[in-house]
Amino acid sequence: MNDAMDYSRAFPAKPQPLTLEEAARITPPMQAVDTEGMIDVPRMRRYRQDRLREQVVKQGFDAIILVEPLSIRYATGVRNCALFQMHIQAGYLFIPAEGPVIHFDNAPGHTSGSQLETIDENRADVLPLSYMFAGSRHQEWASRWSEQMEDLIRIHCGQGRKRVGIERSGFHSGQALVAKGHEVGDAAPVLAMARKIKSPEEILAMNLTIAVAEDGMTRMRDSLRNGVTEQELWALMWSALIEGGGEWLDYRLLASGERTNPWQQEASSRMIRAGDLVVFDCGMVGPFSYGGDISRAYHCGPGLPSDYQKKLYSIAHDEVMANTQLVKAGAAFSDIARSRYIPPAGFGDQLYPCMMHGIGMADEWPAILHSPDHSEFFDGELEAGMVMCVESYIGEVGGIEGVKLEDQVLVTDSGPIVLSRYPFEYSLLMREF
Repeated sequence: MNDAMDYSRAFPAKPQPLTLEEAARITPPMQAVDTEGMIDVPRMRRYRQDRLREQVVKQGFDAIILVEPLSIRYATGVRNCALFQMHIQAGYLFIPAEGPVIHFDNAPGHTSGSQLETIDENRADVLPLSYMFAGSRHQEWASRWSEQMEDLIRIHCGQGRKRVGIERSGFHSGQALVAKGHEVGDAAPVLAMARKIKSPEEILAMNLTIAVAEDGMTRMRDSLRNGVTEQELWALMWSALIEGGGEWLDYRLLASGERTNPWQQEASSRMIRAGDLVVFDCGMVGPFSYGGDISRAYHCGPGLPSDYQKKLYSIAHDEVMANTQLVKAGAAFSDIARSRYIPPAGFGDQLYPCMMHGIGMADEWPAILHSPDHSEFFDGELEAGMVMCVESYIGEVGGIEGVKLEDQVLVTDSGPIVLSRYPFEYSLLMREF
């Protein structure tokens, strides 16, 4: 690689002053703004990594090994083909309870990692963990990977049997570490407990994602007309996302007319007709990889909504408004479930899978179910700094239509703060039904 292309010199792992010659070759990917306050991204990265380290120690691990791209993004800020790496494992990250953070990846993750102060050692000797690249040599490569990790464990955690938390690295990889004499555990609780409490900088980043999502909502609302297809409408949300510097949409949940009941039908080629309800859930992973998860329902004109449509919408709105008031620091999940809004008879038989859930970098722990008596219910407590998405789906079993609404809410010591600002539909909130 010649000097003109050697970005690792221009952006080393530990930032050094650039020479005039080096600076002359670089066009930095950032806004040229020095008169306004901006998100302190290094501070945000330090906060996240510190929380992760605290949980590694608190939960009794000597080290964790991360493979999921959003986990690596949370821990370091590295972004590298995230959707690809969600199904084809490539890079990985070693974080001891104490000691250097070591990142393994190839380009572009290796180049990106070289620029970040959150990574102490950036290595290119990444080994294939996915069957796509390892093929029939999968077990062999997993064994070599365990030797690589064993060296790091011995150097940074000490001799003897250690407790190591790992993510989705594959069956052979986990077994190979066990064969080295280590206890292997699930790193998911470490990440969940670290990620649950957001810093002010994370809330700023989340607000940016919500603003991008609400731009997409406005584009869809402005383009809603008789004859537009669900997919054409949903493409406008994608357009706003990409133009706004975001990452991806987790799903394509937009439905119209009879396809709004039951819920969770994905956008299709169906043509939207005058009089239809159009219902969507944005499920966005936006700028900085922070989540925006907001649902709204529109009425396609010309004409006014029916009394039945207004009834569906108003019940869903009442549920979101009432349950938002339960989002308080110190509230037990079980108490929230017991105090939830109960829809009128016949309208609560197709409840959304949970009444609220956490969000940070995409949807995350916890998911609060509607009843403490549910076989899958787990308890916990809301804390200041958590962000919860308050859900509602209202639609009669066998009904023609349904309504899905959702707001994104910050938990504070002084009460809930709704982060999502996109207005509800006045014409659907009229109460003459």
